[in-house]
Amino acid sequence: MNATPEVLAVLDDLLADATPDDRGALWQLAQQERELDANLVRLPPGAEVGEHQEDVLDVLLVVLAGSGRLIPGGGGAPLELTPTTVSWLPRTSRRALAAGPAGLAYLTVHRRRPGLAIRPTVSAHEGAEAPCSLDRVCPECGRMSQEPAPKYCGECGERFPER
Repeated sequence: MNATPEVLAVLDDLLADATPDDRGALWQLAQQERELDANLVRLPPGAEVGEHQEDVLDVLLVVLAGSGRLIPGGGGAPLELTPTTVSWLPRTSRRALAAGPAGLAYLTVHRRRPGLAIRPTVSAHEGAEAPCSLDRVCPECGRMSQEPAPKYCGECGERFPER
């Protein structure tokens, strides 16, 4: 069976419908049989996505509206982000984002994440239960963070609840 191309979203329309305070994923690629993931993310003016690291996937970040800075981990010089800027975020790189005075809207594209495999750290014969990992699941987009105590979601930028 051949797949059929289709228009999934008009990003300008989604951005126009967003309120100034909207933050996080405004749109996500959701087709079942896909090999890619994509997200339209918006940060309001002055908002930040704290330093984080993606250990599994390279990410392509395309700025659509607003401005901001991409701050490499390890003290690198901030990279200016303006509309039509395309940035490569290699896997294992640490980075943070900061929105400018008009906010920042960007599209991320990467390979589809492998399915989650939650393995118990304690074997069943020891009579104990595995620790719960729900505090590492983003309340906005549902992504599980690889960091043990995340502050911001590496996918949509949502701040995790205080612990």
